[in-house]
Amino acid sequence: MRTVIRGTGMHLPANVVDNRRLSLLMETSDEWIQQRSGIITRHYAARDEATSDLAVPAAERALSDARIGLEEVDYVVFATMTPDYYFPGSGPLFQKKLGLGRAPCLDIRQQCAGFLFGLQVADAILRSGQHRTVLLVGAEVHVCFMPWWSWDVVEGKSDRRVEAREYEWNSRFRDRAVLFGDAAGAFVLQAEEEDGVGLLDVMVRSDGSCAEAMHVRAGGSAFRPYFEPRMFERGDTVPVVEGREVFRTAVTIMPEAVEEILRRNGLALEDLDLLLMHQANLRINEAVQKRLGLPDSKVFNNIQKYGNTTAATLPLAFHEAKAERGLPAGSLVCFVALGSGLSWGAALYRC
Repeated sequence: MRTVIRGTGMHLPANVVDNRRLSLLMETSDEWIQQRSGIITRHYAARDEATSDLAVPAAERALSDARIGLEEVDYVVFATMTPDYYFPGSGPLFQKKLGLGRAPCLDIRQQCAGFLFGLQVADAILRSGQHRTVLLVGAEVHVCFMPWWSWDVVEGKSDRRVEAREYEWNSRFRDRAVLFGDAAGAFVLQAEEEDGVGLLDVMVRSDGSCAEAMHVRAGGSAFRPYFEPRMFERGDTVPVVEGREVFRTAVTIMPEAVEEILRRNGLALEDLDLLLMHQANLRINEAVQKRLGLPDSKVFNNIQKYGNTTAATLPLAFHEAKAERGLPAGSLVCFVALGSGLSWGAALYRC
């Protein structure tokens, strides 16, 4: 029995924010952002759109693609680091909005590697025979932890440059604030007796010694109380990303993960048809591609359009690669991701 992707879907909020708009909010420019990250645009959710709201249309499109009805979904794995509420997770809220009855919902928190870890969990659930159809979702609304005060500018309702005090405040976080976008992606998964087709392997790892390279300094049981005013005054609710350390780690660990999962399945880089990397930074992905010696034809990136959408990046990349390149039968696809924790891994899938 192997897990097979029966359908895929994605959803993006309507508000498209380009680099020029961000330059109204802080000291940055289109050239500065593209040079460091490759990002040109990203999408931001509206103020009445939470993470579970973005997940619903992505899931509906995946179900339509799979030609599977709601009544057939009997388990949900929901990956996000930006849940609607501190608790509960977004899974039950998504379940209600989509109309899934009492299907169990599992929320997982492996951040940028969340969808990959979710794929491993879904695969184990399906191959155990406990459930027949799993809906795997990766969704994020990052705009809620950005430092901005002037939402009229963020939402494109005004082209004014913000006043000096806010401009200076926002500029403190520009290295992170330019990176993130909002989106949702979904897979419909089933286990079938497929000869040579489906999920071949998933490999995941964690290393807590590097956890503080990417984290949020506020909120949680490490604090009394969870949140207090000084956290907001210091900007502790905005994620910390130690860019240079993360870059060095990613361009080492991700190629190693790709090579390891290929090797343990008796395969080589020459057998790979497509590598889909977590879309955190185009410069990281270019360095990984160079280290592995892969041609452009075997790599797909869409961070230029969407920014880092954390748990949504892999389903978005697979969905668009499938639509644009076709992924003919027999194609070997490798997913690889690294996120805070540190958590990372790779998966092999035969189309």
